[in-house]
Amino acid sequence: MFEDLKQHVIEILDTPQKTIDDRLKAICELLKSAVPYYDWVGFYFKNGDKEELKLGPYAGEPTDHTIIPFGKGICGQVAVSNQNFVVPDVSAQDNYIACSITVKAEIVVPLFVDGKNIGQIDIDSNTPDPFSVEDERFLEFVNAKVAEIL
Repeated sequence: MFEDLKQHVIEILDTPQKTIDDRLKAICELLKSAVPYYDWVGFYFKNGDKEELKLGPYAGEPTDHTIIPFGKGICGQVAVSNQNFVVPDVSAQDNYIACSITVKAEIVVPLFVDGKNIGQIDIDSNTPDPFSVEDERFLEFVNAKVAEIL
């Protein structure tokens, strides 16, 4: 599944006539529709010089979490740690910001440009413990390709 998706991601990003936001939204929509357990897919980016993340393009239910302070929630922790964060069971996390009562698991992978963590891809799943190492590697690939157009 992920091997096929990689080609689609490359094709989406390789459309310079579309804005970056449009391409990122298309990636979110592709992943949400193609991976059965990806129920919300979005990008967060560092908000200027502030120690916070700002919601970028996404696919899924609208969220109130348009600004996330560094260190807060899974996304905020990844902004500080620069490490992937896979949460098999969100109810077991103390520092978790619930986006929806249906969310059971989350994966967040940082996005680096020139070695700097400038954002991340965030995926919520309504399926308990669905994420594997393959998800991590695939999302790292997506972010590496996104970084090439930023």
